[in-house]
Amino acid sequence: MRVAGRRGGWPENAAGGRTTSAARRPFLYFPLRDHCEQNFHVRHRLDRYRAGRCMDFDEATAENVAAAIETLLAGAVEYADVETGTAARAARLIAELW
Repeated sequence: MRVAGRRGGWPENAAGGRTTSAARRPFLYFPLRDHCEQNFHVRHRLDRYRAGRCMDFDEATAENVAAAIETLLAGAVEYADVETGTAARAARLIAELW
């Protein structure tokens, strides 16, 4: 179980949860309140993968975080497959331009 905190904002910071999703690990995430990418783009991606559970840091209490963890650990991990090979595909496309 991973819980991303206010400092880093997200598990697997640069990956926006893709690494944790690909590893089929349940996790909670707390996007920074005014961070557009975390609240829209990364959240949309994680929703598409059916991965992680978004929580609001300001509304998080020990009780509701514990309940969310309990729910995640009790259920099956049914994330969609994370696409692979995107870096290699991008490198090939860039190489074709030269």
